[in-house]
Amino acid sequence: MSFNTFGHLFRVTTFGESHGPAIGCVVDGCPPRIPLTAEEIQHDLDRRRPGQSRFTTQRQEADAVKILSGVFADPDSGAQVTTGTPIGLLIENTDQRSKDYGDIAGKFRPGHADFTYEAKYGIRDYRGGGRSSARETAMRVAAGAIARKIVPNLIVRGALVQMGPHRIDRDKWDWDEIARNPFFCPDKDKAAFFEDYLDGIRKKGSSIGAVVEIVAEGVPAGLGAPVYGKLDSDLALALMGINAVKGVEIGAGFGAAELTGEDNADEMRMGNDGPMFLSNNAGGILGGISTGQPVVARIAVKPTSSILTPRRTIDRDGHDTEISTKGRHDPCVGIRAVPVGEAMVACVLADHYLRHRGQVG
Repeated sequence: MSFNTFGHLFRVTTFGESHGPAIGCVVDGCPPRIPLTAEEIQHDLDRRRPGQSRFTTQRQEADAVKILSGVFADPDSGAQVTTGTPIGLLIENTDQRSKDYGDIAGKFRPGHADFTYEAKYGIRDYRGGGRSSARETAMRVAAGAIARKIVPNLIVRGALVQMGPHRIDRDKWDWDEIARNPFFCPDKDKAAFFEDYLDGIRKKGSSIGAVVEIVAEGVPAGLGAPVYGKLDSDLALALMGINAVKGVEIGAGFGAAELTGEDNADEMRMGNDGPMFLSNNAGGILGGISTGQPVVARIAVKPTSSILTPRRTIDRDGHDTEISTKGRHDPCVGIRAVPVGEAMVACVLADHYLRHRGQVG
């Protein structure tokens, strides 16, 4: 068992801490001769990069990725392609401010992993949370950029569909709108509302939670396997492993508990191109195996635990105390969770695609 690796055939191992010299990952199992450049990976990283608006942490990291291994010039085309060997990726940390955490080094921040890391290991890196920081997710996004190239015709897109109690209007869903606002929000009007709403929360030094929806199109039928290799099980595992995620839904999710059997069952008809479904409450997965419909998952992201409001806690010596967290933090970490969720879904689908191909050809 490895605690820093996920995947079976497409395997991703990450390393590094928030305030260390660098973060990185090794992607193993990628098929050979797939075109891959640092610029392609950088495109996805730039969508997650901090400091791009006042609504995210102002830590200024370029997140410039370096490919250390696993690519070479194709002898036929001359293009840089994967070789089938491990792909090493590295991002240097350039804007750490460890002094921001000096005053709280001996205190446990409520809602953070401070107490649990200390309880498990007897030692922790208090600078920005160390290994438990969302900084680590940059490498998941980098790995996801590679994963997107493995499944033919795969399109994975995510959107912020709820902030606090405020949900988008699904009748106004526009994928193109996501690139036009800092929230990855597909509803133009709700994105405008979020600006004032989150500004108020940010100025109070507080934070708010969010819900992110990820939709994968072009997923072939047949991915996943009974009974312990289910596609939805692995998706839930991967998505639940994202920092601050406290809930995962597939398809109708918890909403299915309110439906009757007639409403929930995705009826079928024969179309011109084969079987077609009349609805997608299953989220593109039945019996743990993809149906060929879009795979739909949602994640609930808790509010950022680092806030200016004083909170009650204890210190390492067991004394009651209070804590107010300074530094640069996301008022809504759910915003930057969008490209991270996309990446994890892409990695799981790439892994299951290779597993399916290995089993049935």
